[in-house]
Amino acid sequence: MRPALFLIGMMGAGKSTVGRLLARRCGFDFVDCDRELEARSGVSVATIFELEGEAGFRRREASLIDELTQRSRIVLATGGGAVLDADNRQHLRSRGLVIYLRASVDEILRRTQKDRARPLLQTEDRRGRVAKLLAEREALYEEIAQVTVQSSAGNPNKLVAKLMQDEQVAAVLDRA
Repeated sequence: MRPALFLIGMMGAGKSTVGRLLARRCGFDFVDCDRELEARSGVSVATIFELEGEAGFRRREASLIDELTQRSRIVLATGGGAVLDADNRQHLRSRGLVIYLRASVDEILRRTQKDRARPLLQTEDRRGRVAKLLAEREALYEEIAQVTVQSSAGNPNKLVAKLMQDEQVAAVLDRA
């Protein structure tokens, strides 16, 4: 296993915010998978969804996750649906430490309420959509997570401090 930390969880769980802070604390590079996809394609995730559908987006995401999980000294914030692909789950689980940021439906809704850029939330029933997505994905998150923490409305620095105290995170940092 490489010295690498991979953050999984629903959209709005705090993967990007926590990931940036965690990478800074660890001295690792930070990569947000969705932002990297946008940078490489020159268009937004929403545009990729519009032009290629979710299947096209997931193909691009899988290729990028395969590449990025081969890096060392990285904190990778995956997209919320990355765990839907069996190869992604295998790459994440076998190539680094997987940290699941668990968030409730209410917390996800609160954090994404003003966000109009998330293609899967472009619906009248945002609560229903988030609940459905969480129900579909939660077992997959739990299947590959080696560390699970509750991502609540508190200070993200406190969550990072808690992660830095985790034995498994410490073991990864010792190998770096």
